[in-house]
Amino acid sequence: MLSNRLKRIRTERGLTQSQLARILGISPSAVGMYEQGRREPDGATLARIASVLHCSTDELLGVEKPNEVDDVIDSFARTLEKQPGLMYHGAPLTASDREKLVNAIRIATAISSGKH
Repeated sequence: MLSNRLKRIRTERGLTQSQLARILGISPSAVGMYEQGRREPDGATLARIASVLHCSTDELLGVEKPNEVDDVIDSFARTLEKQPGLMYHGAPLTASDREKLVNAIRIATAISSGKH
């Protein structure tokens, strides 16, 4: 259901309904109605929502497709970016640390799949 996916992805990206509405140039109540399933965005608005949330319209609409490891890693990277105060052994992770972590996962994936 679009409403549930929209809310989940929006919150994963660390945005409030009001912030998303402001970026999209629509009312906060419109975003609220989309998330409650009381209204559906038109195609152009759906595309803008996907662009702002850095996801595909397929992801918002729940179109099933085979998961690729790269897609999962990309999703993980986006989640890491939005985690304030993320720590490792008591020390905060910098943006550079987060990038290194994602790159290490990509390298480990390539090694484990024999594509190195």
